[in-house]
Amino acid sequence: MTNEQLQQYVEQLSLDVFALPFRHKAVFNERLRTTGGRYFLTDHHLDFNRSYLVDHKIFRGIVIHELCHYHLHLLGKGHRHQDHDFKEWLQRYGGLRYSPRLKENEKKNHLYECEKCGTLYRRKRKMNPERYRCGQCRGKIFYKSS
Repeated sequence: MTNEQLQQYVEQLSLDVFALPFRHKAVFNERLRTTGGRYFLTDHHLDFNRSYLVDHKIFRGIVIHELCHYHLHLLGKGHRHQDHDFKEWLQRYGGLRYSPRLKENEKKNHLYECEKCGTLYRRKRKMNPERYRCGQCRGKIFYKSS
């Protein structure tokens, strides 16, 4: 999907779901990693994470979520996540409350093993095994898998 197709999709969804026009810009933002979309209060444009396109139902829910922010803000109602109006609109129009975690953003543990005794070491961050020795037998450590 291109930015032009996204713009048309958001405009059409806004008319179909809210019966209100979307008159600003909607684009993909490649820098978004942990969120599905973002609404900008200053110029009213919407950013979306392209990674969520794999599941149409989830992406539609994210677009509705951002359109709730958009329309409520322009109507002068509560557009923040904790506001009653926002929660009510999300439920009424079928928007997602939050973006589900993507597989690519899940934390990977790195696994290291001692050559001599076979002791396993799990680490969240990658390390240089040349700089360390096994705490049990002082043997060399090598990278096994992530």
